[in-house]
Amino acid sequence: MTTDHLIDAVALDRLLGSGAPVRLLDVRWTLPVPDGRPAYRAGHLPGAVYVDLDTELAAPPSHAGRHPLPAIEDLQAAARRWGLRTGDTVVVYDDNAGQSAARAWWLLRWAGVADVRLLDGGLAAWRAAGLAVSQDDPAPLPGDVTLSAGHLPTLDADGAVQAALLLDARAAERYRGESEPIDPRAGHIPGAVSAPTAANVTADGTFRPVAELAARFSALGARPGSPAGVYCGSGVTAAHQALALTVAGFDPVLYPGSWSAWSADPTRPVVLGPHPTAEEALR
Repeated sequence: MTTDHLIDAVALDRLLGSGAPVRLLDVRWTLPVPDGRPAYRAGHLPGAVYVDLDTELAAPPSHAGRHPLPAIEDLQAAARRWGLRTGDTVVVYDDNAGQSAARAWWLLRWAGVADVRLLDGGLAAWRAAGLAVSQDDPAPLPGDVTLSAGHLPTLDADGAVQAALLLDARAAERYRGESEPIDPRAGHIPGAVSAPTAANVTADGTFRPVAELAARFSALGARPGSPAGVYCGSGVTAAHQALALTVAGFDPVLYPGSWSAWSADPTRPVVLGPHPTAEEALR
C-alpha cells in the first residue's frame, strides 16, 4: 500500500532511484530483543541508518513511563546524527510489521518533520520484491534539521480517562488483565476499548486496505472529526495504532505514558475484564 504515510517497496525503490532527498531509518526493536543492531548488521536497506528506539526515540524510564517522549533537543541531535536535513523525505522501517518503526513515524511528525512514511511490510516486503540489502554501516554527514515539539496532539493521564474514545493497542489478554509481563499492575484504563495492533495488518505484515481499517475502527467507535485516544504498554505500539487510524481517515491522539505510567500511579484505578463497562471490578 502507498499513501501519504505508507510506501510500498516498489514505490520506495523508485523514489530512491529518482534522486529525491530520502533518509532511510532502520528502527528494529522488540520488547524481548530491544537491541536491533545485530539484525541491522546482518542486512538492511542500502543507506539506512540504525536508530536505537530506547535511547534515541525515548527519554530514560521514569514516572512518565517506560518510553517517555525525548526532550526535543535530544531528538534533534539524534536526527542530525542520522543525517536528516530540512526538506528530506524520511522512510522508516523494521522487521516487525511496523510495530517499532511507527514510533519514529509518529515522533518525527510530532517534532515537525513534514514527510515521514513507513515502509509497508518492512524489510520482508523489500526482500520479497527482489531488492538488495546491504551490510555496510553508513556514516552520514551531519544533518541540519530543526525540530520543535507539539505538532501532533497528545493526552496526559487525565485526558486519557476523559477521552470520548480510548483504544488500548495491547494484546487482548493484557487488556483483560490475564497477563502483565512488565508493568506494575494488570488490567486497563477505565472506559478503554480493546483494539490490538495485530489486527491492523495482514499475515505478511502489511497494513490492511483502507476500507478494512476504516470499518474496523468504525466498529470500535471511531468517528471522522472526533479525536480517538490511543495507548499501549509504553507508547510504542500505540503509534502503530495512530498510523492505522490516520490511514483510515480518523484523528488519533497518543497517550505517551500509556499503561506503564498509568499502572505505576497507585491513585489511578485499574479495570479487569473484557468490556469497558461501569460494572467491571476495579483493582
